[in-house]
Amino acid sequence: MSQSFRGTFLPVTTPFDPVTGDVDVVAFRANLRHWFRSPIRGVLIAGTTGESVLLDAGERRALIEAAADTVPDEGLVIAGTGAESTRGTIELSRQAAAAGADAVLVQPPAFFKGAMTPEALARHYRAVADVSPVPVLVYQVPLRMSTVELGTGLVEELSKHPNIAGIKDSRGQLDLIGELVQHAQDDFQVLVGSGALLYAALETGAVGGIVAVGLLATAQAAEISVAWAEGRLEDAGRLQETIAPVHQQVVAAMGVPGVKAGLDLLGLRGGAPRAPLSRASEAKIEEVRAILEAAELLAPAGV
Repeated sequence: MSQSFRGTFLPVTTPFDPVTGDVDVVAFRANLRHWFRSPIRGVLIAGTTGESVLLDAGERRALIEAAADTVPDEGLVIAGTGAESTRGTIELSRQAAAAGADAVLVQPPAFFKGAMTPEALARHYRAVADVSPVPVLVYQVPLRMSTVELGTGLVEELSKHPNIAGIKDSRGQLDLIGELVQHAQDDFQVLVGSGALLYAALETGAVGGIVAVGLLATAQAAEISVAWAEGRLEDAGRLQETIAPVHQQVVAAMGVPGVKAGLDLLGLRGGAPRAPLSRASEAKIEEVRAILEAAELLAPAGV
């Protein structure tokens, strides 16, 4: 079950047909082919940036199957499979593995927050990991989206499970990344979810990141991990300085609508989010354009 998650992963967006509103698998494949021109380690399907909570099980399966067919052999496909019930999470995880996912990312159930004690969450994750055909990554969702925070002690306990391979931590706090690295089992892999912290997280002991800014600055985000692994620390730090404002001003400040607007400006398939999310306004689109221009990301795309 051992699998290395070292490197930069992209939490890919989900394009929708502008007429029918259905998942646009053709556009999805085209985006994947573009992103894999850079040395990314893999992709996350149906994560937060992929509008996971707005997708049904069949759509998730179709996206995973498309990715499994399109991603190069050396690339990894991670699928978001978190649901509010343990039973539902297990079923989504089995479906993801059958569709070609190499690992699953499981966010904590949050609706019944008061009942989600560390003991309840531990039972949930262990039950999923016991039967998942592929390694499980724990997902610490940004706290503005999920009100459940996974304590370091809980993650330390989960890290002892042979099929729980690591965690994606999207809290955006470097000190907490350090806590996880320090307290978890040695083979437990910590991935950062903030593109503004990728280089610093690698310095702290993380193995990589799943970063949405890489959707807009793919070559730069991928090269941070490559340069770090090769000992070119100055290059990695310089690239981090380039993409940090894009993360802060687009990904963190505008969310999915801003990221999708940026993809459109870069010539990729962004489009509108699925309702009830709204498309970025014209003013926001121009703001995104200025941010991408300042980071010198539009010129390489020929825009």
